[in-house]
Amino acid sequence: MSENTLQRKIIHVDMDAFYASVEQRDNPKLQGKPIAVGGSRERGVVAAASYEARKFGVRSAMPSITAARLCPELIFVRHRFDVYKEVSQQIRAIFHEYTDLVEPLSLDEAFLDVTTNKLNFPSAFMIASEIRWKIHKETGLNASAGISVNKFLAKVASDINKPNGQKLVAPDEIDQFIAELPIKKFFGVGKVTAQKMYDLDIHTGVDLQRYTRPELVSLFGTSGGYYFHICRGIDERPVKADRISKSVSAENTFSEDLTELEQMLAAIASISESVSQRLKKSGLKGKTVTVKVKDHEFNLTTRSKTVEEFIENSEDIYAIASKLLSDNPPDDPIRLLGVGVSNLNVRESKSIKGQFTLEF
Repeated sequence: MSENTLQRKIIHVDMDAFYASVEQRDNPKLQGKPIAVGGSRERGVVAAASYEARKFGVRSAMPSITAARLCPELIFVRHRFDVYKEVSQQIRAIFHEYTDLVEPLSLDEAFLDVTTNKLNFPSAFMIASEIRWKIHKETGLNASAGISVNKFLAKVASDINKPNGQKLVAPDEIDQFIAELPIKKFFGVGKVTAQKMYDLDIHTGVDLQRYTRPELVSLFGTSGGYYFHICRGIDERPVKADRISKSVSAENTFSEDLTELEQMLAAIASISESVSQRLKKSGLKGKTVTVKVKDHEFNLTTRSKTVEEFIENSEDIYAIASKLLSDNPPDDPIRLLGVGVSNLNVRESKSIKGQFTLEF
């Protein structure tokens, strides 16, 4: 690990069951109940599940009919993305009280670089604790956090004490933390890859460290280099603040890889609706639709189509996006799908700040 990496203080903040928690906050009758945001008892896909529902095995990206079978008392709630975005903006405002180096991953999670922070707090752990307290005070919602020297470790750590907790992986704890970390807990190792690693007798970080970089690349392709570095606590990626973007997009990272085209198309429909809502709210239309596909090995592909007329409606966006996906269906399990609309009816001086991203 480089000296620069050791000097960094990175926080990953992740809201607890964000969409479902917002619904329970706003409707007291839903508090303590198993709820699913999105879909219906008969059809669709679950966008998010409350912790009460997760106890029954209900997960995001799960077909609604399966979720209802696992949890007969499950309550389906229609999503309200405008509300989630409004709450997300409240949360990001809190982040910016401490640092401008904020990299949102979705509406409900972000990386913060607090190596140098606005309040000159010496402790990143203290900053994370205060941020979580402020989030609860101002929104009534709970957040979890991970704190460490890089993005990978902070991301993994934020899941350790969920919900409503935080975990610090200090520099002198990194080696032991990674050595003992189950491979399925490694961010970037999906279900299919984890099984392949199990077949190779790789169960923890220390097992993964036995392999050289060329060996891992041979076994896992380009992702092998990533695995080689993260199992040694190496992640040099900087926290990147919001950048100017000339597109409106949404994406869905699934807790379980999708294997059926029908599941993928259902997800594309929901994502297209999200993009449409954002376009209409901003008074924008676009001519180019792009579908983003990331498989279980983190291989990324995009497919685009440009039409003659500006579009904004979810039906038009979905018609193009679904055809892009159906014409060349993925061969491998999918962990992420995204839809974007670009070539907007907006002048250069009115470009959108921050690509709009949703993650379920």
